[in-house]
Amino acid sequence: MRRTILCLVALVMGCQIVTAQKTAIERGLSDARIDSAEREQARPKVKSIVILYENDAHCGIDGYTKIAGLRDAINHTDTAYAAAVCCGDFLQGNTTGAISKGQYIADILRLMDYHALTLGNHEFDYGVPRMRQLLNEAGTPVTCANLYEAGEPQPLFAPYVIHQYGDKKVAYVGATTPETMILEGYSFYDTNGILLYDLKPKTFYELIQQAVDAARQDGADYVVLLSHVGETPQSMGFSSHRLVNNTRGIDVVLDGHSHEIFEGVKVKNLDGKEITVTQTGTQFANVGKLLITPDGRFITQLIKSKDIPYENAAVTATIDSIHQKVKAVTSTVVAHSDYRLVVSDENAQWIVRGQETNAGDLVADAYRHALKADIGFENGGGIRNDIMAGDITYGDIIGMLPYDNTLRRIMVTAEQLKTMLTRCTALVPILDGNFPQCSGLRFTIHSKSHTVSDIEILQDDGSYAPIDMQRTYSVALTNYNHDAGGFFDCFKKCVVLQESSIRYYEALADYLSKVLGGTTGEAYAQPQGRIRIVED
Repeated sequence: MRRTILCLVALVMGCQIVTAQKTAIERGLSDARIDSAEREQARPKVKSIVILYENDAHCGIDGYTKIAGLRDAINHTDTAYAAAVCCGDFLQGNTTGAISKGQYIADILRLMDYHALTLGNHEFDYGVPRMRQLLNEAGTPVTCANLYEAGEPQPLFAPYVIHQYGDKKVAYVGATTPETMILEGYSFYDTNGILLYDLKPKTFYELIQQAVDAARQDGADYVVLLSHVGETPQSMGFSSHRLVNNTRGIDVVLDGHSHEIFEGVKVKNLDGKEITVTQTGTQFANVGKLLITPDGRFITQLIKSKDIPYENAAVTATIDSIHQKVKAVTSTVVAHSDYRLVVSDENAQWIVRGQETNAGDLVADAYRHALKADIGFENGGGIRNDIMAGDITYGDIIGMLPYDNTLRRIMVTAEQLKTMLTRCTALVPILDGNFPQCSGLRFTIHSKSHTVSDIEILQDDGSYAPIDMQRTYSVALTNYNHDAGGFFDCFKKCVVLQESSIRYYEALADYLSKVLGGTTGEAYAQPQGRIRIVED
């Protein structure tokens, strides 16, 4: 019996030993699996990089929640590293920017967590001090390799910004078209013509190359150019294509400024390598998606904003609040129109920058009437948004004419008029912000010879007579188009006959409500034939 008990104890103890050994082995295997999982988790995942991009939002604020929501959704799936960037022209463009002087846009950007943005020409509309204040409040990393304070050896903002995605570093290099020094000249020179800020047109390509080289030396695996230069050479001859032609080391160009829509075109760089250039249009017509694959390929795609089902709750709440604030200021009905006042076409291209439109006629007439001038002018770039058929609110008018420009009457010689008309239409059929919408005269543009002819002046009886090259004429225009860079400075030296405090959108509101009696009538249903374009 005793022996039996001892045998049972030994058997039980043996089983316990075996069980303990087995448990230890299982624990060891489990620990090994945990260690392996932890090591795997610690190892950087091989994921693609998705960079969402936008350009020329121009206060189209509803699009911000879509790009932020899409980025958040991609990051939530954990299938790629996702980020978002901006290629300029965000502070100005419609009522939202105008009534807050850019503050509402800064409030949105503060929530966007953009990894980088570069400057567009319209960031300079309120002057550099105001721009810097708003960008500081927004808190987004700003990159611009070619903006300098006059006389300073270093750029005003970082020439590049680097972000780490997994084991890869992406450098964002910013480039702003030097043409801004003409378009927004008042921000670059004081009233005595002394240079305050400089976009370095003479060394533009070299400065971008220096930024690219420095980013590479700083460990960047990929270099993405955030460009606000545009596809088509403008008055100073710069374009994103020429920028690529004159540089090396840029992997892809996310472009802006010219409001074109294309997923990607190939442009050869200084070494003959084909580089993709892409642009999304304007006001969030599309959101761009740059995919950088693990093996280093670059694939660009455009996604229509209306097709994006995602939103960012915080951004949406801020946008809704801003809409309410804007509505409170702008909801008053001023007039009615049975047709659209045309600024852009169905592809969101600003045709007001290349041909006469009914909106251009209306605006120029409002100026001429407000200051009782012989002629009224507005540059196509100053007329920003269509007004749809139906009731016209004060907000619609500010949306069309969103800047703080005031009206002025000046004395212009016939020769100066002809020079301006010739120079400011020389790029036709290319769209150009200096294209003149006019009142009180008509003329013909010869698009191949880049000349104008048949200039005629409106008479008191409603007829037109040939311009008298021996006399002067009074011209109503904005302070911007007189002395701040508009119309290529053609009128800068002209004598001021009347300085008014009337803002250009106030002149249009008064013209619609008081002169036209609250309706556009049939007179402005179509362009009135003031500008004729012939191909010879």
